[in-house]
Amino acid sequence: MRFDFEYRQRPVSVAIEGDRELVLFLNGVERKRRARDGALCVYVWTNVELEWEEHHLIEARWWPEEGRVRITVNGSPVLDKRLQRSS
Repeated sequence: MRFDFEYRQRPVSVAIEGDRELVLFLNGVERKRRARDGALCVYVWTNVELEWEEHHLIEARWWPEEGRVRITVNGSPVLDKRLQRSS
């Protein structure tokens, strides 16, 4: 499962790979990858430096047992979604 959006003309992707890992990409480059490893919440983040040393924080959280994904930029929600369970 993959969630794509653009932030300040930069492509961002958050992917759940094999129901085991949460991965964050910025400009097509993998910035963070975290395995599920029994945690209640899997968390990845990256700092985005824009013009004039302006910094923004992109964060993604995945609660595997709840089937929920939340993506924020500087704390503001971009996506908060319950995932469909496959049968």
